[in-house]
This record gives sequence, structure tokens and C-alpha cells, in this order.
Amino acid sequence: MNKLQAKRHSLPIIMHLLVWLVLIILPQIIISRYSGNNNFIAWGFYVNAFIIGVIFYINYFWLVPKFYMNHKKALFFLLALAVVVCFYFVLDYSNHIFHNPERDRRIAESIEEQARNEQRFQRPPFKLMQIYGFSLLAIVIVGFSIGLRAIEQYTASEKRQKELEKEKLNSELAFLKNQVSPHFFFNTLNNIYSMVAINTDDAQAAILKLSKLMRYLLYESEHGETLLSAEVEFMRHYIDLMQLRVSQKVDIHIDLPGKQNDLKIPPLLFIPFIENAFKHGISYRDKSFIKVEMKTEAEKVYFSCENSVAKEKTEKREENHSGIGLENVKKRLELLFAGKYDLYIESSTNIFSVKLEIDTAK
Repeated sequence: MNKLQAKRHSLPIIMHLLVWLVLIILPQIIISRYSGNNNFIAWGFYVNAFIIGVIFYINYFWLVPKFYMNHKKALFFLLALAVVVCFYFVLDYSNHIFHNPERDRRIAESIEEQARNEQRFQRPPFKLMQIYGFSLLAIVIVGFSIGLRAIEQYTASEKRQKELEKEKLNSELAFLKNQVSPHFFFNTLNNIYSMVAINTDDAQAAILKLSKLMRYLLYESEHGETLLSAEVEFMRHYIDLMQLRVSQKVDIHIDLPGKQNDLKIPPLLFIPFIENAFKHGISYRDKSFIKVEMKTEAEKVYFSCENSVAKEKTEKREENHSGIGLENVKKRLELLFAGKYDLYIESSTNIFSVKLEIDTAK
């Protein structure tokens, strides 16, 4: 257990100890201040508080989590009632020890006599009033123990849900990285190999860009967030390397922001759209195009990607355009920017377009 976990576990214990400390000290302060008797100890109050505390902790630590939270509510209420009844007799016995029975009797008789003299309704006996008061207090204590446990369970459930979503997000990011890597690197290395004999300078530049891509995939994308400028640089290198295998018939238009932007975004958020465009938008027989644009305004990012649809791939278009990569992006957007993004995907016979608007403000 690390220090943070130990601190979280010790906080409820400290809170309980503080409450009991106040219950112990406060009555004595009040008695000393208003009665002037510094030697008097309110043993009766402390015994009553202790018994009520025992009822609370029996419900809080045992009855509520074991029975109430496990959908055994009937058994829970029966056992809670049994606990309350048992401790009522303990409380009654303690009152006879620490209280003055003769005084209590005189008080009860005085109340009843006053009611008769004023011709009011007959008040219930003092004992019945005591049972009524204890019953109300027991209901409050049991209800409070249920409520406190329910709040703690809800908080723990929310925490587990967030941890599961975070783990799921990390696994999806890892899957996306693996999806981008194999075929892309294989094809790029083949292209660089063919360039070595023709133009060594271009081959060296391509190898440098490839190494930067690999560094970004291996290290930079491990973090939950990255600078938009770093993501844009990765997109530029990716597009440059993809162009190595593109013919002159393909019209590629790229308009990405410069390095001055310092917005933080999740890594590899836009690359599936670009990968999808190069995969399905290039025709080796007909003219085709790919258009990628991005701009920023304050803390908002506007991204668009549009590409032609190759005729030879039309039959597979519906299946591929709704593939794992795009579904992955949709899930990540919903997890990370719920209510703060707009994604529009349009598909026709000749053109496939994506428009994405993200508000990165925290």
C-alpha cells in the first residue's frame, strides 16, 4: 500500500475519532462553564452515547454491508430491530445506575399532575415516552448508517468506473498504436529501400522522419496528453512518408497549424482519419485527392479530412470506412470530450469526408 492509499484509508478513521473526541470533551466544557462544578462527570451521558455508538457501528460495519447491500433487506431490518431492542434494555439498566430513579419518578408525576390540573389530555407514562424517544433515535441512527454506507459505496463505484474507463482508454490507445505501426512501417521501409539506389539524400530524410515517428509512437504517445504541435509534427511526417508511394495522379492538399500552438490533446487522435484517407482514397488508375486541414481558435480545434473514393475499392468502402480505427476514435472522443466535441462523417459514392470540432478547455 502506497502513501496515498494509506492516507485515504486513514481519513475515515480520523474523522470518527474526531467526532468521538468532540462528544467526550464538549459536555464537560458545558457543565464546567454553566454549573461551576469542575468535578462532576456526566457518566450517564457518556454511557448513553457509547450505547448509541455501538448500535451505529454494528449497523455500519456488519448489518448494512452484509445484508442491506446484498439485497437481504428483510433480514437486515429484523436483525437491526433485535439489536435496537437488546441495547434498549442495556440503556435502561444503565440509566437506573447513573440516574436518580426517585428524581425521574417525581418528574414524571409532576408532568402528569400538571396535565390533570390544566384539564389537558392524559400524557403517556414517562416510561412510554422514554421508549418512544429511544425508538426515534434508533431509527435515525440506523438510517444514518445506511445512508453513509450507500454514499461510500456509490463513491467507490464511481472511482472504479473511472479507473475502468482509464484502463479501457489506455488499451484502446495501445491498440491504435499497434494498428498504425506494422503495415505502415513495412511499406515505408520498402519505399526507402527502393530510394537508396536512386536518391540517397531523400532516403536519409525519409529514415529520419521514420525514426521520429517511431520515437513519438514509443514514448510521446505513452502520456495521456500531448502538445498539439507535437501531434501536428507527427501528422506531417506520417503524410510525407505516405506520399513516397503515391503517384502524381493524386492531388494532396495539407494545411496544418504551425508549432506555436500549445494546446494539449490526446495523442494519435487524428491519425486514423488520415490513415483511412490514404488507404481508401488513392487510385492508381484515376485522378484522386486527399485534403487535410486543421485550425485553432482559442481552445478549440477544427479538423477536416476529405478524400476521393477509389473505384476499385468501392465495394469494400462501407465496411472499411466504418472500421476499427474510426470506431476507436469515436469511443475515445466520447470518453475524453463528452459533450465538448462535434463529429460529422459523410460518405457518398465519390467522396468521404470527416469534420471534427473539439473544445479542449478543462
